[in-house]
Amino acid sequence: MSNDPTPDPAPTTPATPTTSATLTTPPRFDTKIAVLLREDLEPWQRLNVTAFLVSGLGTQIPEVIGDPYEDADGVRYLPMFRQPVLVFEGSKETLTAAHTRALTRALPRSLFTSDLFGTGNDHDNRAAVRAVRTADLDVVGLAVHGPRNAVDKVLKGARMHP
Repeated sequence: MSNDPTPDPAPTTPATPTTSATLTTPPRFDTKIAVLLREDLEPWQRLNVTAFLVSGLGTQIPEVIGDPYEDADGVRYLPMFRQPVLVFEGSKETLTAAHTRALTRALPRSLFTSDLFGTGNDHDNRAAVRAVRTADLDVVGLAVHGPRNAVDKVLKGARMHP
């Protein structure tokens, strides 16, 4: 028995991989990634717009991207977001208000306008957005990233996508 008043260090245990079966409480992130879609979009449009919108966030905010994946055979896969992407929907008015609030708060954002459904390439997409003043953009999708409370304020009036 030692007379040293310092407590013994806690025993170390090997790290156990976390699986959905062992994870009881999902981690709470300080930030939020959210996509807001206009409620009148067709199902294929919702999927297409969501894919386009989130692709922009990862290119400009590298901290939202996790590490690459690798399966048990050593096959590597691209990294993905390190946190969930929440998808919401709302009316045209909700999208317009959310767009304005995202700009006011200077949150990183990507947008998809109705004009982009009529273009077929990246060059024409950028030209279609560039041709319209900010207040006149017909926003059908918006993705934002930022502190949870700021993103929640941007999404005011929206509801979770069914």
